[in-house]
Amino acid sequence: MAKLGRSAVGRREVLASALAATTLSTAVNAARGISRRKPNFVIILCDDLGYGDLGAFGGTAIKTPRLDRMAREGMVLTDYYAPASVCTPSRAGMLTGCYAVRSGMARGVLYPGAPGGLKQDFPTVARALKPDYATAHIGKWHLGDHAPFLPTDHGFDEYFGIPYSHDMLPLPLQEAKAGDAAPRVSSVDYPNLQQQFCAQAESFIERNQDRPFFLNLWLSAPHLPEIPTKSFAGRSAAGAYGDVVMEIDSIVGRVLDKLKACGLDRDTMVVFTSDNGPWFEGSAGGLRQRKNGGGFDGGYRVPCIVRQPGTIRAGARSDAIVMGIDFMPTFCSMAGVALPPGPPLDGRDISSVLTRNGATPHQELVLFVEEDVVAIRTQRWKYVIADWYGRTLDTLEKRGWPQLYDMQADRSESYSVASLHPDVLAAMQARLQRARAEFEPLRRGKSNIVTPRQSKIPGIIKD
Repeated sequence: MAKLGRSAVGRREVLASALAATTLSTAVNAARGISRRKPNFVIILCDDLGYGDLGAFGGTAIKTPRLDRMAREGMVLTDYYAPASVCTPSRAGMLTGCYAVRSGMARGVLYPGAPGGLKQDFPTVARALKPDYATAHIGKWHLGDHAPFLPTDHGFDEYFGIPYSHDMLPLPLQEAKAGDAAPRVSSVDYPNLQQQFCAQAESFIERNQDRPFFLNLWLSAPHLPEIPTKSFAGRSAAGAYGDVVMEIDSIVGRVLDKLKACGLDRDTMVVFTSDNGPWFEGSAGGLRQRKNGGGFDGGYRVPCIVRQPGTIRAGARSDAIVMGIDFMPTFCSMAGVALPPGPPLDGRDISSVLTRNGATPHQELVLFVEEDVVAIRTQRWKYVIADWYGRTLDTLEKRGWPQLYDMQADRSESYSVASLHPDVLAAMQARLQRARAEFEPLRRGKSNIVTPRQSKIPGIIKD
């Protein structure tokens, strides 16, 4: 079996895939009479939305009619993983196509005034799509609150948003164009913040409807505090959290309506997802753990819907394991552009998953708590080695309690089947060791995993 590092997508492989995808797309579109322009890409990213908060993923507490309709018109990715279980490393992974340990953004979240951020020379999807694409980042950023770490330092033509979560102070509303020495700053109107983000996104779409564009609409909700706009306050039986999710649902509808009004419906791939699982409120949909948990799915596995009429079949569902790191190589492939030079990509081109309901291109996904590898997920199996116990990230591996889960039979990760499948356990442990060998040299800080004292209870290592 190939080592993990060699299984990461090389930039030559992505370019070859991009050329092949472009040739095929041109032929198919010509046959269908579809526009031959490069596709637009829109990522609508929520902050702390849970797997079980949407009707399309089994939620019943909150009404989400526009997202449910988006799911009927596109594809539901049931086994989509955020790149991390907290926002800064997750957003770094989505933007760069790499696990955050490669970019130096894995160690927790950035707070106001943090001296660093995502390095200016680190490749991003926005930079990769230039100069063919107009690019904008609207909403929450959380990858550095000052130059040279702002969106306009990473390939975005324009930026309107907040530098970090809206519970952090002081909270400026920043606005900048590429080349500006510093962003313009104004005060935040909390109840109308998400509405402002949506209006800016609509304006960007209108202004760039005649050329390909890439738009990040990264909402700062439903992260606490939940402050819905006036027209949604008090409407949900799920309280303020539900009000905000209903507001998000309407924002998605407005964006899709704007694309259709501009004649861009079939030319635009829209992705809706979350940066990680739910925090104090929200539903993990029966998944184990929540935001900033250990190696279990509730912090990583989040809703994901992808829509592009004529390209993605309506009503499709896929259980292929995919992750936010996949969007960079996928967008580049579909746009027919080369990736800029840089570190190995961990993401894969998932265009075959989206357009043909194909199998996952991943041999495995690696889950991290900061810089520690804590779990490995393959299409069927999940191996978890660490979880929070009290204030420590406790090792299950060194306690001798192997946690192997059959994800086809036990989505909630309730029962380890290590004793039933020793061969699978050995293979998953080998995968984890290869991942450690790949990523440990990139570590910038100490491990969070605590080695337990040796147990005195006979037979405790039995599964």
